[in-house]
Amino acid sequence: MISDPAFYLAAIVAVTFLGLAKGGFAGVGLVATPLLALVVPPVQAAAIVLPILLVQDAISVWVYRHDWDGWNVKVMLPGGVAGVGAAWALAAHVSDAQVRLAVGLIAFVFVLGYWLMPTPKKERGRPNAWLGVFWGGASAFTSTLSHAGGPPFQIFVLPQRMAKLRFVGTATIFFAIVNWMKLVPFFALGQFSPANIKTSLVLIPLAVATNFLGVWLVRITPAEWFYRIAYSLVFLISLELIRSGLSSILAGA
Repeated sequence: MISDPAFYLAAIVAVTFLGLAKGGFAGVGLVATPLLALVVPPVQAAAIVLPILLVQDAISVWVYRHDWDGWNVKVMLPGGVAGVGAAWALAAHVSDAQVRLAVGLIAFVFVLGYWLMPTPKKERGRPNAWLGVFWGGASAFTSTLSHAGGPPFQIFVLPQRMAKLRFVGTATIFFAIVNWMKLVPFFALGQFSPANIKTSLVLIPLAVATNFLGVWLVRITPAEWFYRIAYSLVFLISLELIRSGLSSILAGA
């Protein structure tokens, strides 16, 4: 098991953000893997996070089991399968920094577009299903490589302005399925070592507590404020992804 105190200082913050994300504030969990990657290799960080996500998924799926949109999950999952497979095939050729930069730029443009051309403040109709396949694939691809699948998912689902709990439940179900699919490439890449698994188990009690905290915060937050917070978080996270991606790429140049 990892014994470095610096790792656990970073892990406490990272797991807290993961819990809030799984509780319903989708997107804030993006900081978890990059934060852990400051003290351990990025692939190892992602492997430690995945078992924690699976436990949190089980809690969130139970909480939101009646509040999710089947159409969105149905159209995004075929792309999700392809995205996980593509990430597995390209894992040795695409760096974590490149993924973070690409996701950050996409999310940045998405939020700017929303702020400059606001969508109606009510639930919208269904978008094109093929867009769901595309963004489902992009979400699963970036999620597999660096647990950064939130922005592509939100680009497709947030503009639909669905009810707050239904939006959260849809994200919960989609990413729960994607996270189970990610077990195959992570096992194939040999990342589930005894040390990594033990480290994950130590962090799970904190993950469970912060998961319920996230659920509570979502339920007490008014819907309009929830969407304002969601878009603001995506924007701030996009800036951090762009910064960290560029910094890593330039450092390696």
